[in-house]
Amino acid sequence: MKGTTTNGLTNGNTNGHSPIRPRLYSVNAPPSLDDFKKLTTQSRPTHYPLAASIEANVPIYDLPDFSELSSDQRSALQDEWYHILLSGPGVFVTRHLYKDRNLLNTVNDVYSRIIEEEKKHSGTRGDHFAGSGANDRIWNSFSKHCLQDAKSFVEYYSNPWLSLISSAWLGPHHHLTAQVNIVKPGAKPQISHRDYHIGFQDNASCAQFPKALQVASQFLTLQGAVAHSDMPLESGPTRLLPFSQMFEEGYMAYRIPEFQDFFIENYVSMPLEQGDGLFFNPALFHAAGQNDSEGIMRSANLLQISSAFGKPMEMIDTYPLVDATWDLLTNMHKEEGFSDKVRAFVGNVAEGYPFPTNLDRRVPETAGMAPENEQGLLIRGLREGWSKERVLKEMQKMRDDSRA
Repeated sequence: MKGTTTNGLTNGNTNGHSPIRPRLYSVNAPPSLDDFKKLTTQSRPTHYPLAASIEANVPIYDLPDFSELSSDQRSALQDEWYHILLSGPGVFVTRHLYKDRNLLNTVNDVYSRIIEEEKKHSGTRGDHFAGSGANDRIWNSFSKHCLQDAKSFVEYYSNPWLSLISSAWLGPHHHLTAQVNIVKPGAKPQISHRDYHIGFQDNASCAQFPKALQVASQFLTLQGAVAHSDMPLESGPTRLLPFSQMFEEGYMAYRIPEFQDFFIENYVSMPLEQGDGLFFNPALFHAAGQNDSEGIMRSANLLQISSAFGKPMEMIDTYPLVDATWDLLTNMHKEEGFSDKVRAFVGNVAEGYPFPTNLDRRVPETAGMAPENEQGLLIRGLREGWSKERVLKEMQKMRDDSRA
């Protein structure tokens, strides 16, 4: 065997093939800013025929009533969204994601109560990028909303558009978490960044993940935001750099000052109205903007939706959420059957992926290779008319049987 040898291992390749390249990026070899500039300034979006318009490279969709669309039309929308997130600008806007402003205002009141209660118990807290008191933040607004007001929670998370958008990027059994961020007038902007998973680590930690995994990370998460207030440009809606999600070294690049300067010089922002949605690839360079308005409390429910194959940022205990909503869900099912709304809510409130589990106690069904998941359990409970006590007992048994 030819080549230099260290401790019995051959280093390099001398048999006529190209040498093996390092699997890791190096903190000592910064990414090329010129390559980044070319990618983000010379890329042009494909025509998206179902979009109402494209503004500053961002496709904008006017969403009709969900029931108006055939399954083929829904699939065609998903095809466009997938292309946008993968090899297009990386971000799109959905106008009228929530049409009922009364619902959004009710939910805003719920958020206000949660914020005030948390301030009483733990004082004013900061978030990822803002100092204490600059913003109001609710971590795990998903669970807290449910336990504070189950009725509006069911109405809010039974929106079937959420499932259609999420599954376009993540496939089935995705897992939704949410955090509320309210940015006050005068609040400073975030620095440009990428998001969870690898985006929440420093450069030295990031560099330990192989190159292929840095690219693969973006396929585990979809970032979204629902506007809970109107967001004109002066209020600082999210700053976005279209096409930047395609830069493979982006997780190594975004902390470098020259890349941050380029972002500041080239970002775009999209004004939103209450009820609009914004969805983007987590690898897209983005940042919350500066709120220069006189009195707009810029409010968004930030959705972080995870693939069934990934780990979400927050732990969601589904048991108390089903406890709080089962009677409302069964009433909805009695009125609508297994409607898009019912299936959307079940998909958001319960786990759709049955692993990890204990296969000694949870033997897969004969017809498949996986045991039943929580979503399947709830569907079965609705179909068979289970009481709340029955469904909670079955959920607890599933949990107990899943333990090692």
